Parts: sequence; structure tokens; C-alpha cells
Amino acid sequence: MKPSTNLLSPENHALVLIDFEGQMAFATKSIAISELRNNVAIICGASKIFNVPTVVTTVAEQSFSGPAFPEVQEAYPMETSNYIDRTSMNTWEDEAAYKAITGTGKKKLVLAGLWTGVCIVGPALSALEENYDVYVITDACGDVSDEAHERAVQRMIHAGVKPVTSVQYLLELQRDWARQETYIQVTDLMKKYGGSYGLGIHYAHNMLNH
Repeated sequence: MKPSTNLLSPENHALVLIDFEGQMAFATKSIAISELRNNVAIICGASKIFNVPTVVTTVAEQSFSGPAFPEVQEAYPMETSNYIDRTSMNTWEDEAAYKAITGTGKKKLVLAGLWTGVCIVGPALSALEENYDVYVITDACGDVSDEAHERAVQRMIHAGVKPVTSVQYLLELQRDWARQETYIQVTDLMKKYGGSYGLGIHYAHNMLNH
């Protein structure tokens, strides 16, 4: 009854949130921005609920790309979360970001951000070469076209990256509905950001009271 070592747990990985900024979102076409923001809220909320070590990094925040999404700042306020601002497109090539990520001591890394073909491919392939186990939350990423996003995802999968989705990430951390210490937080998060699934939870919780 041992779970697979390929499964994510709250203790075995770090989450890296990369360049969820306005200027990057303006040109993102592979996913609706409303859907992207919901998915970002889900993964940020999940990492907070389960106390996952999380690194938030931006690129040219003051001079070009703008502040991080409100959904990121809600979970990880800029004033207290040690955001790392870079000039390099590849997060792995920034010394401060590299030290923050590797300093978590986790050999599994989960990445999400904008754009898939630049800011996610770079650190994903680089981390793989240093023998990290790399996961990418593909529906919390986006690019300038469907083609750009899909080719980037394919390229990473061929190299050994494991693709997951935002809801999959949350539920893989919860794993068992008998874990009451996180049950309410997880279902509340899904009620708020989980679309039709969240409505289903809201419906069921209310109907069970009748």
C-alpha cells in the first residue's frame, strides 16, 4: 500500500512561481487570462494550505513587466515573501533565484509561470540536467500562441519533465478526504476558484444540510 514516489506530497517538493506579471499576461494567448488567474490562485492556495516551500520570482518588475498577479500576492504578499527580481529569462541562470530554489533542499521542483516556451523551458531543462525531478503545471502556464505553448510542453516532456494540472496538483497534495486538517481549506479554495467542480462542492455541502 505504498504510494508511488512519483506522486507529489506536501513534504517532497518546492513550488517555483515564475513571472506571473501583467506585461507577460497581456501577450498570453494560449489560455484565457481569467482561467489562468483561477489556476494560479488554486496552486498558490494549495501551496499555502500544505506549507510547500515556495519561491516567487519576477523579471524586470519595476522597469517593464509590472507587479505579480493579485492571486500571487494574496497568498505571498510582496512585502514579506522575498520576491526575487531578475534580468535573465532563465531563472536558473540568476544566482539569487538559483540559491533560493536549490536552498529548499527539495529534489522535486514544480514550476508554473509565463511564458511556457521561455521562462519555464529554461529552468525546467536546466534543473533536469542537475538531476532534479521536474514537474510543470501546464494549465498555470501560457504563451503567445497555442503553438508556442504546446511545442514547449512537448519539448519538456521529451526531456523528462512531468506535466500536471492545477486541480491535479491540489488534489494530489490532499490525497485523502479523511485528512480533516486540510479538508475545509481545500474545498473552500475549490468553491472559490474551481469552476463547475467548485460549484458541485458548494451544491453538495448545502444539499447535505437539508
